[in-house]
Amino acid sequence: MIKKIFKYSFIIAIIGLLFIFVLDYYIQKTTSKYIYSTSNNIPNCYTALVLGAKVYNDGSLSGILRDRVNTALELYKVGKIKRFLLSGDHGREDYDEVNQMKIYLQNKGVKEVDIFLDHAGFDTYNSAYRAKHIFLVNDVIIISQGFHIKRAVYIARKLGLDAYGIKADKRSYSIARKMVIREKLANVKAFFELLSNKKPTYLGEQISIKEDSKKSYD
Repeated sequence: MIKKIFKYSFIIAIIGLLFIFVLDYYIQKTTSKYIYSTSNNIPNCYTALVLGAKVYNDGSLSGILRDRVNTALELYKVGKIKRFLLSGDHGREDYDEVNQMKIYLQNKGVKEVDIFLDHAGFDTYNSAYRAKHIFLVNDVIIISQGFHIKRAVYIARKLGLDAYGIKADKRSYSIARKMVIREKLANVKAFFELLSNKKPTYLGEQISIKEDSKKSYD
């Protein structure tokens, strides 16, 4: 009996690992033509979706998040996008990614009218789903680092967004190697979220990306 349990456990583990690596290959293969390293040839889109990351206690953006916001700002300055959708974690009063991104952009001269906030972008799936169904985004450039951008574009396109991705890698990141493994597992989570058409943590009232941005503020 113990031998049988070990045998079947081993087979299940092999199948599981095979699925993880096949899915990772599929995501890379199907999204590569939509992902860019610079703004030179990326198609113009109405919206830039900036995915949240860590903000420090003093309100300053972590290196990863600052690089994402700066990449979006570069797209804005060269006319590749018209609106920012800043999507991140603002689930607690004492932690706020989205307003800190907004302040950063305003300090760089971006008009408030062009900045929309998604306070419930708790993960990539939530951000992409809400961009489509709450903010009524159609075409979008997603901004994230290379270790993450493929999954983000995969999710967005499966949800029906005309999505492109740009890599925000402006330096080496100490967590990059760790994130490679994490992303392979996160791919599986995304696959089943899409398969089940999972609803995000919060939905709420629709706020079109082409309307008044102040409706998205807290």
